[in-house]
Amino acid sequence: MGGAAVLSSTLIGCGFALRQPTQFAFKTVYLTLPANSALGTEMRRSLLATGQLEVLKDPVEMLKSDVVLDIFSEERQRVVVGMNASGLVRDQQLRLRIKFRLRTPAGKAVIADVELFQQRDLSYTETVALSKEIEEATMYRDMQTDIVQQIMRRLGAVRAL
Repeated sequence: MGGAAVLSSTLIGCGFALRQPTQFAFKTVYLTLPANSALGTEMRRSLLATGQLEVLKDPVEMLKSDVVLDIFSEERQRVVVGMNASGLVRDQQLRLRIKFRLRTPAGKAVIADVELFQQRDLSYTETVALSKEIEEATMYRDMQTDIVQQIMRRLGAVRAL
């Protein structure tokens, strides 16, 4: 046997398996979030990208959905955590906090209220302020993507409605 075949049979024998697509316990979801929200846009894209879910947009259709994903808040913060001797900012902390729940259209909680939190450290220099703004936007986008993936994993863990 070739080396690849031996490795393959060894991995299969130990229980190793590639991650399979998530199977959801529901087929339609209504997302309560402003249409112009960056988090809402990414959440919709991720839900639709599964190829298994239909994301309903019209508030009239909410009662027809299997579940409702309520995003209560999306809070972004920039906190100064370090200054130099002259009082100029040197270090900042970027924070993103999301609160959500999953429920049936009748109001029965499927996933109780959850708060997800991400933070990143950002050094700051006045001489490169523009590039630091770009870096900040990139960090917020990365945190948002992490949170969307966490929500998707929690939605995939739901087994019965």
